[in-house]
Amino acid sequence: MRRTQLLGFLALLAMGIALVGGDGPLPAPASAQSDSDSWGERAPLLLPRSEMSIAELDGRIYVMGGYPGTRVTADDVQVYDSRTDSWTLGPPLPVPVHHTMAAAVDGRLYLIGGEAGNPAPGQSVFQDRVYMLDEQAGEWAPRAPMPTARSGGGAGVIDGNIYVAGGRPPRGHDFAAYDPRADEWTVLPDLPTQRNHLAVVAIGGRLYVAGGRFGGGVGSEMTDVLEIYDPSANGWTTGASLPAPRAGLAGVAANGCLYAIGGEGNTADPRGVFDLNEMYDPGTNSWSSLPPLPLAVHGLTGATYLNGWIHVPGGATRAGVSGANVTFAHQVFRVSQTCGPPGD
Repeated sequence: MRRTQLLGFLALLAMGIALVGGDGPLPAPASAQSDSDSWGERAPLLLPRSEMSIAELDGRIYVMGGYPGTRVTADDVQVYDSRTDSWTLGPPLPVPVHHTMAAAVDGRLYLIGGEAGNPAPGQSVFQDRVYMLDEQAGEWAPRAPMPTARSGGGAGVIDGNIYVAGGRPPRGHDFAAYDPRADEWTVLPDLPTQRNHLAVVAIGGRLYVAGGRFGGGVGSEMTDVLEIYDPSANGWTTGASLPAPRAGLAGVAANGCLYAIGGEGNTADPRGVFDLNEMYDPGTNSWSSLPPLPLAVHGLTGATYLNGWIHVPGGATRAGVSGANVTFAHQVFRVSQTCGPPGD
């Protein structure tokens, strides 16, 4: 069967089973008029993926790399068009990678670091490579590499610069900024608490780094710490801790708020995954709990906010990644909250 035919078959199959994810169905689809602070769903992924990076560019959501339950690393780029509620395949990555970091700046999409090779002992190799998507040419162009090779960190954009924080050991303290216009990196003061599989979000000219785990593998000790970087002071401060430690969570900014969604390490659930949906208000330095994920997932580097909705595509429904526990599901959350500017 040709690749295009296979993908067409998978897309049809996904429409029927995507929202099961191995752990039961999601609620009925949410309409554009759904109540705020509620969950719904959108068109499912073409291919199930976890440990991939997610970014938005010009109304399109890009899901890049990662791997399915077979744990064979992918070079696929899945592109969601919010105007048609449909997915297509974009230009494949130059190399199959997982645990990458991604961000969009000035109409360009950047993919940073990650691991090449399958996620098995002795196979996975940290990367320092950076690629920029040239949509017109339909290809990824190499850019200046990171100062260090790392994976499992997170990225946020402030004033046109991409800040990349954390990573798997021994790179958990690493912190650097990339200037796309100059194609240059600057090493910055270390992230105070070394960690990986963390949430990284930029809000109001500051970078917020929440949660994560200390070790490289599933079951490592987790943290609830929130640390905040201010470029004007070139230094870190500490904010209110997450309500509970967790790792593998997705972070996204919406209306001045930080949302921390999902994650793994939940020993109270046999799946080992959190359904938590928690919001941090920089103005009050406080967290609040919101309606939980209908289908608990982990393994997403980032999420996106678009047209009033937070988009959470894919992920794994059990701790680790194997078998049918990687989902096609594309969950969405209707946002109503607005948060105040950061306090000094």
